[in-house]
Amino acid sequence: MTSVAQEAWFTEPALTRILSVLNRDGGQARVVGGAIRNTLMGLPVGDIDIATTLLPQDVIERAKEAGVKAVPTGIEHGTVTLVIDGRGYEVTTLRRDVETDGRHARVAFGTDWTADAERRDLTINALYASADGNVIDLVGGLADLETRTVRFIGDAATRIAEDYLRVLRFFRFFAYYGSGRPDADGLRASARAKDKLNTLSAERIWAETKKLLAAADPSRALLWMRQTGVLTEILPETEKWGIDAIHGLVQTEQALGWTPDPLLRLAAMVPPDAERLDGMAKRLRLSNADAARLQEWAKAPVLPDEVTDVGFDRLLYQHGATGLSMRIRLALAGARAAAEGDPLAMRKVARLTVLLERCDRYRKPVFPMSGADVLAAGVPAGKRVGEVLAALETFWVERNFSLDRAALTIRLEELARNNS
Repeated sequence: MTSVAQEAWFTEPALTRILSVLNRDGGQARVVGGAIRNTLMGLPVGDIDIATTLLPQDVIERAKEAGVKAVPTGIEHGTVTLVIDGRGYEVTTLRRDVETDGRHARVAFGTDWTADAERRDLTINALYASADGNVIDLVGGLADLETRTVRFIGDAATRIAEDYLRVLRFFRFFAYYGSGRPDADGLRASARAKDKLNTLSAERIWAETKKLLAAADPSRALLWMRQTGVLTEILPETEKWGIDAIHGLVQTEQALGWTPDPLLRLAAMVPPDAERLDGMAKRLRLSNADAARLQEWAKAPVLPDEVTDVGFDRLLYQHGATGLSMRIRLALAGARAAAEGDPLAMRKVARLTVLLERCDRYRKPVFPMSGADVLAAGVPAGKRVGEVLAALETFWVERNFSLDRAALTIRLEELARNNS
């Protein structure tokens, strides 16, 4: 019997307390989903979710009697979050789908564990652990974990038709947990349903895509998404640009210890076209921070092959470190991929590595003059103030940011005299 009884997360007093409260007086509760899957795959455990035969109101009442805070976070779908010591545990009543439209489901609560398992998406996500830690598998999830097979429960097309986001979840879970070739039925059903993805909200699509791009190595999943047409459906910007750079980027991340960066990986797949990226950001409703970062990358210049340290510092001052860092990382990944046996590429790798270090250490110098200084020098208020200030700043940049206020004041007086 497979068990998680000895796992540290399973023996936490808070979880033990919740299971005790829910399992007394005829109630049944089991841990379900990701905590069990990740434990059996030797991966870190995040959220701990619980399924129960109790109705949501009964969960709330039992929690109240036990002095446990209950928050009705999704009560219409049967979910109550129980909070102990600041940590939340989602408790959801067993359910079966009454009606689905590919986006939302109307559910009926029940007490049938098999019906609850069969309404879930993937076999590896439908494992339960009873209060004694024994793992209960009602849909073949344990066998699929052994072979790292990501497979829909029952008929793949039926599962997808219940919620079309499951197309993206299929590839996302393959990126994290799959091995070899994806399940053939899942691939076929995903390809056939790809045009239904446009019925989903942009927020759901981007949230799922961003999670996929955060996987340790999403390259195989992205390849199959391209093969099935799913990638073009959600990211048409990739159609002519492609995903060829992703594998080299992942290898570079792993070799150099970079944290996987979904935005950098997205940048590797789309053209650095500010206008198209703005359209993409609006369509997918990216956060302002994500959209701005992509714009900084698109507008950052391509580095000259022989850029000097001084020249690079000027580029950093003019364009900022964010976009240039992304440019350098992508260029470095490309150069590393081409470096084997190519002395020129190896030299490029070395130079880009130095520039990236400078970029990561960069702190923008503060220009020590202002419009008030220009006015004080006798330049009349108006457009000319900005022009003189810009000329003064250019003078400062061209001298490698080394001039102090005193030296700049002398230059300002010269500019002011020329203006008079």
